[in-house]
Amino acid sequence: MLKTIQLRVTLQEEEQTDILLKKAAEFLQVNQTQISGIQVLRKSIDARKPLIVFNYKVAVYINEPVPNTSTYNFNYQDVSAAKPIHIVGFGPAGMYAALRCIELGFKPIILERGKNVKDRRRDLKAINRDHIVNEDSNYCFGEGGAGTYSDGKLYTRSLKRGDVRRIFENLVYHGATSQILVDAHPHIGTNKLPKIVQNIRETILKFGGEIYFETRVTDFIIKQNAIQGLVLQSGEVMSANRVILATGHSARDIFYLLHRKGISIEAKSFAMGVRAEHPQELIDNIQYHCSGPRHDLLPAASYSLVHQVNNRGVYSFCMCPGGFIVPAATAPGEVVVNGMSPSKRNNQFANSGIVVEINVHTDLPKFEHFGALKGLEYQKSLERLAFTAGGRNQTAPAQRLTDFVSGNMSASLNPSSYQPGLNSAPLHALLPRIIGHRLRQGFKAFGSKMHGYFTEQANIIGVESRTSSPVSIPRNKQLEHIQIAGLYPCGEGAGYAGGIVSAAMDGERCAEAACAS
Repeated sequence: MLKTIQLRVTLQEEEQTDILLKKAAEFLQVNQTQISGIQVLRKSIDARKPLIVFNYKVAVYINEPVPNTSTYNFNYQDVSAAKPIHIVGFGPAGMYAALRCIELGFKPIILERGKNVKDRRRDLKAINRDHIVNEDSNYCFGEGGAGTYSDGKLYTRSLKRGDVRRIFENLVYHGATSQILVDAHPHIGTNKLPKIVQNIRETILKFGGEIYFETRVTDFIIKQNAIQGLVLQSGEVMSANRVILATGHSARDIFYLLHRKGISIEAKSFAMGVRAEHPQELIDNIQYHCSGPRHDLLPAASYSLVHQVNNRGVYSFCMCPGGFIVPAATAPGEVVVNGMSPSKRNNQFANSGIVVEINVHTDLPKFEHFGALKGLEYQKSLERLAFTAGGRNQTAPAQRLTDFVSGNMSASLNPSSYQPGLNSAPLHALLPRIIGHRLRQGFKAFGSKMHGYFTEQANIIGVESRTSSPVSIPRNKQLEHIQIAGLYPCGEGAGYAGGIVSAAMDGERCAEAACAS
C-alpha cells in the first residue's frame, strides 16, 4: 500500500534518528515494522514563527517494496548522420535544445561565442583580479551561459510552460544531486554547475552532436524571408535552414544585428537597481529569530521582498544566501554586478538584487528615438555611469544602505565579497529618480517588514542591470520568428524565459518545433 502524507517536524525533532518513520507510523496508525520505506517528495522550512518547522511531503510504502528508478528515460540516440539543426548559444536554453534534438533524432550543431568551462575560468580571474573584460568569455558568455557561474537556483513560476520535473531529472542524470528533486527552493551551486555543464557537453558529443566554442555568429543569410545560413566571425559561411537562437539576455550584438537587418524586435519592460549585501549572520538572525550562529540543520537564510512605490514594483531578485557578488560586465567601459552562491552557501555575506520595474512604454521618453533598442540603450547608460563612478575599472560604486536612503556620502564602506573592490559613490544622486527614489522608499519598507534589514552594516552596490532582456524577439505559434521562417528565437535573450529552468524548458519547446518543421 502507498500513502502520500504531509508531516511537520520541529527543529529539535529533526535531530532525532528515524523521525520520519516515527511520525509516519503515528500519522497512519500503523506499526513501524509495517513501513517498508519512506520517500521524501518535497521538503521546505517554515520559519515564520520562533518555532521553526520542516514541512515534508512523503510517500510511505506499507508492506511493499520501494521503487528505486526514475520514471524519466532520456532516449539519446546516435544522430551523427542525421539532419542538422543549428543552435546559436550554449546556455541553458541551447543545452536543453541540443539534448532534445538528439532525443528526437536530429543532429544539433552548436555555435558558442565563448570558451568551455575550464578555459573560461581564466577570463573570470582576469575580470576579478586585473579588471580585464573579454567580450566573448565572461560571467555571461561561454559554455553553460550565465547559468554556469551562478547560484544555480532552480525555482521557477513557469509551471505551465513545460515539464519542470523533467528538467530537474535531466540535471540529476548529468550529475546534480537528487536533493534538487525534493527541496522547495532547489539550487546546485556555482562550484558544482561547471561539472554538470561539462557532462551535458559530453552527452551531446557522444551521440553525434557538434559543438564549436569561440565561434561567434555575426550575420544571418536570409532569402525569401527564410534563414539560409550563418556567417561566422572568421568569415566562414555555414549553411543552415533551421536555427534556434539562444544567445542570452546580454548578447547585444544580436539585437543590433536584427535591428540593422530590419528583422522585427520589440522593446520589453525589465528591471534595474542595485545589489544589497548584508552579513549572512544578520539575515539568519532576522529570519530564524535567533542571535548568534544559526542551527547546524538550517541552511543560510534567504528572503523575498516586494513593495509598490508609485505604481512600480520594487523587489528582491536572485537572492544569494551565503554567496558573493561578481562583475558581470560583457564589454569594457561598463560595470554590472550579479550574485551567486556555492552549493554549501557558506560565505559570510548574503546578497540580493533590489530592483525597480522599468516600463519601456512610459518611463524612457529621452530614449524613444532608439525605438526597439531604447531599453537596451538605457541599460547601457547606467552601466557606463557605474563604470565612471566606480573609478573607470571594474571597481563598483557603493554606499552604505542607510547613507543611500538618507542621501549622505559614505565616509567608509562595509567589507564586501566583491573581489574587484568598491568605491564610495553617491548612488542616491547618480541613479535616475525613477530608480533611486523608488529604491529609497522600498528599502524603508523592507526595514519595516524585516526588522534589522535596514542597517548601516549593509552596502548597496551598483548596478544590477541584467535581470532580464530589455528586448524581445517576436515569434508565432510555431515558435518561429514572425518574419523569418526557420529562425526560432529562444530563451532569456528572446524574452521567453527568466532563469535556468524556464530557459531550459523553452529550449526543449523550440527544439520540438524545429524538429517538427
